[in-house]
Amino acid sequence: MVSYCGTVRQAVKRAMRKTTGTFFRAGRALALGVAAALSAACSANPAPAEDKAVVEIEEAITNYTSPNNGAGPMWCYGAPLLVRRGGDVFLSTMETGKDIPPLCNTRWQLWHRNDKGWRLVQHEAGFKEREPCPLAGFQDGRLFLSVNPSLSPPGTSYGAVCDPHLLQFDMRKPEAEPKIIHPVWAEGTRFTEHSYRGLAADAKDGNLLVLNIHPEGHYFPSLRDSAGKWHPLQIVRFPIRACYPQVVLRGRSAHVLAIGDIVEPVKEWRELKFQVLKSEWDYVFRRLFYTYTPDVTRTPFAPPIEIDSVEETAGHISNLDLHVDASGKVHVLYNRQSHQYAFLRDKFFPGQPITVSLIYAVLEKGRVISREVLLETVEGSKGMSPGWGRFHVTPGGRLYAIFYATWTDKEGKSHADNFSMALGSGSSKRTAVPLGLKHPLQSFFTNTTRGGSEPSRILDLFGVAEDPYLLRYARLRLD
Repeated sequence: MVSYCGTVRQAVKRAMRKTTGTFFRAGRALALGVAAALSAACSANPAPAEDKAVVEIEEAITNYTSPNNGAGPMWCYGAPLLVRRGGDVFLSTMETGKDIPPLCNTRWQLWHRNDKGWRLVQHEAGFKEREPCPLAGFQDGRLFLSVNPSLSPPGTSYGAVCDPHLLQFDMRKPEAEPKIIHPVWAEGTRFTEHSYRGLAADAKDGNLLVLNIHPEGHYFPSLRDSAGKWHPLQIVRFPIRACYPQVVLRGRSAHVLAIGDIVEPVKEWRELKFQVLKSEWDYVFRRLFYTYTPDVTRTPFAPPIEIDSVEETAGHISNLDLHVDASGKVHVLYNRQSHQYAFLRDKFFPGQPITVSLIYAVLEKGRVISREVLLETVEGSKGMSPGWGRFHVTPGGRLYAIFYATWTDKEGKSHADNFSMALGSGSSKRTAVPLGLKHPLQSFFTNTTRGGSEPSRILDLFGVAEDPYLLRYARLRLD
């Protein structure tokens, strides 16, 4: 139903764009009528079931206090925070220090869950971090935490000198003292509290790739091979500053997805936003970039390509996930909103509806070979509106999109749930299967293969629901 609804909505939108001249008003009215009827049908039955998702566990882990430093426990959404190995789950969270001034006023916590429940096994001694600390693991039981402690005095606002490195834990004895590992970086590095770290593990081969951003906006990557040797790599540059990278490592092949993150470049738009929002913070996320290399030790990253952009319409894009399958095809999941704010649209793009889309693209050898709208809502309709999303891989390589969506029923009541959608190649039918969580997660991390978790029928979700200060966990089984 979702794919059918999305397809027809696309057709309606195209018809609306082409309906001009004498018949514009009548054609537009007809198109809007069709869209409204379609939306009602979709919201009445958002998920005909093909697959089945069984909720096994749904629980709260811990509360957190906002650090007021520009970050939060979901902030590093491009990098993994959760690793599953067999029946054990490991999780990195952040804790805010009481009465410690920002920016570096948090510390990492390492949690472990087995059949007895959650247990906090270790945490940093002091509060020296600004951002959450990504986590990745190997099949042999090694667990790596990417940390970035400040070396500057507490309360340093910007430009704190930091020491990015790794802590290696043993999954069998996670409470044991970790081993400190310092990557080898290319010359010219300078790292601060704004690290925008990328982290990827090839769990089977035992390779690890780390990325840290330079204050000027480019990335320094470094590879740790299976023998434990570090290979400092050439700088990765995007056309503009790009952040929150998703990174995949398969052997020596590496892939990076990142979103442009710059101050509003259009003076008129920037001035109007300040008038309305009264906020000095005005970064925009409108251009989605991808780069790769077939061998990080031999070939520099290719010049980045731009997968999508909403630069011309003052829109917003969220890079959600990145996956590379066994054949080498690259799968990308992202959200696209045509106009970020209604007041911007009203002044500069009057008459254009705001559309919100969940988009699935496939790339091969550095170019987009397919692009598909999995779910889309048009302003004024009552259809399902997509939110956050991730990929999940099951044994055999079947790929799913896991996403959050909201909708309004015929009585006007609002609903929300998380959904799974199988993304089998060559299939035109997409079915959104509700996960049925009591507390649907609005943003979340999963047991991603990017972080070293194996493909699994078990889906682990870590995130926040209606209470943004309560960190929650859910375990489901996809049948």
